[in-house]
Amino acid sequence: MNIKEASEKTGVSSAAIRYYEKESLIPAIDRTPVGNRDIDDRIIRRIRFVTQMRSAGMSVENLRRYIQLFDAQEDNAKEQKALLQEQLAVMEEKRDDLQAAIDHLNYKLNHFYDHMEATEEELRTLEREHADKVTKQTDDDDRKRY
Repeated sequence: MNIKEASEKTGVSSAAIRYYEKESLIPAIDRTPVGNRDIDDRIIRRIRFVTQMRSAGMSVENLRRYIQLFDAQEDNAKEQKALLQEQLAVMEEKRDDLQAAIDHLNYKLNHFYDHMEATEEELRTLEREHADKVTKQTDDDDRKRY
């Protein structure tokens, strides 16, 4: 299939497929006699894998390393697993940060009126104090000039 068909089949843009190939995230794609890319199921599976790993937040560098390990002739399962564990830890940390933000928003929503009334009154008081200070400073400056 050509790149347009591969793009439609995978949901990945043609530009991204070209980028994946350029960055060695997928193997070099065979060409037809006229020079068009001839993408087979092997490449489609690689595109989907790269897309999934990028969606999981894996950097291009780590993904390239993982693929190099996968494509190597020797057994690199331990290193591959270590890269996946590292990425999982990154994703879990992001999830925890996101969960903390969600929890904070839920707290604010659940205590919206209690919290907002007190906070708004405190802010109004601070604004009044600031306005009074500015007025006093302006009055003092005016007196100094005359």
